[in-house]
Amino acid sequence: MNPKIWLSSPHMGGTEMDFVQEAFDTNWIAPLGPNVNGFEEDLAANLGNGTFVAALSSGTAALHLAMILLGVERGDEVICQSMTFSASANPIAYQGATPVFVDSERDTWNMCPDALEAALKDRLKKGKRVKAIIPVHLYGMPARMDRIMEIARRYGIPVVEDAAEALGSDLNGRPMGTFGDMAILSFNGNKIITTSGGGALVSRKTGWVEKARYLATQARDPAPHYEHSVLGYNYRMSNVCAGIGRGQMQVLEERVRQRRSNFTHYAEAFAGAPGISFQPEMEGAFSNRWLTTILVDWAWAGVSREDLRLGLEADNVEARPLWKPMHLQSVFRNCPYYGEGVAEELFDQGLCLPSGSNLTPHDLDRVTDLCFRELTENQLIS
Repeated sequence: MNPKIWLSSPHMGGTEMDFVQEAFDTNWIAPLGPNVNGFEEDLAANLGNGTFVAALSSGTAALHLAMILLGVERGDEVICQSMTFSASANPIAYQGATPVFVDSERDTWNMCPDALEAALKDRLKKGKRVKAIIPVHLYGMPARMDRIMEIARRYGIPVVEDAAEALGSDLNGRPMGTFGDMAILSFNGNKIITTSGGGALVSRKTGWVEKARYLATQARDPAPHYEHSVLGYNYRMSNVCAGIGRGQMQVLEERVRQRRSNFTHYAEAFAGAPGISFQPEMEGAFSNRWLTTILVDWAWAGVSREDLRLGLEADNVEARPLWKPMHLQSVFRNCPYYGEGVAEELFDQGLCLPSGSNLTPHDLDRVTDLCFRELTENQLIS
């Protein structure tokens, strides 16, 4: 069998062990320490725009704390992009609130501003308490944050950007994760940089970030004994993991270049291939192209995205369908949804191609050759 090609595997830069070794040498093997502080400072410096950062155990933990900070509770509603990973919606349910799902737009595949406004009007007309809006920057592609923020401000509802996939992306030069009232990042093993497992909460409001750090360390009050006046969580990032993150931050720009180079390779290889199209990058947007994603139109390509995926899988190449929309998931089947079926169509046709920054030219050629073999067998490409 041919060597495995992963969808998006970790890629170390070489200096991570320096920070990790320092943690071992100083015995800072704890969910606090100099690397945690340094990683937060590195992220804040990268994002700019007056941001503060709390390094946490996961992006899901960050989003859960964001819901708590905004006072989301049972009986409330939170508007969430439907086409996303379940971690965008689960923290809403953790608080006993109801997710209200909104469709994607074709220009970005992210939250449709028109569907967002339609949802807000209808929910408020029905007397519902909408506490927050969660847009997602899918696969590193910036959502239309200018319009989303304008709508949110008009209705007086805070925005929590899910930028888990979008570190290194920007919109008109402004980094993703700095538009909303809060934002979350993820450093899971498959992300553009990793801390093995980890995430962060971002905000320009230092009070929110300080409160997040407090809640994430079991909400321990300042006392010589263990005193707790509110419910806390074990959500702080390990000093060892933060050391990995500090080394990864040194190669972030290089990783973005490598991911975008993968996209360019695929785009050039599939140029002119009938029925194959890519996630658009709207004017002013700069995507880190965390994952290169395609749509496969069976009517023109003669194959489905599942045909391509299975063909790659047979040769030990990992590919993955796009996120299945949340309003189609059994766990959220009773939640409201506003849209016109764009997310469903994207899911039916969409495929994530191998996109790791450690892929070789041979790896990329192998992926495209396998795809073209499937297409050629259907006699649409000679």
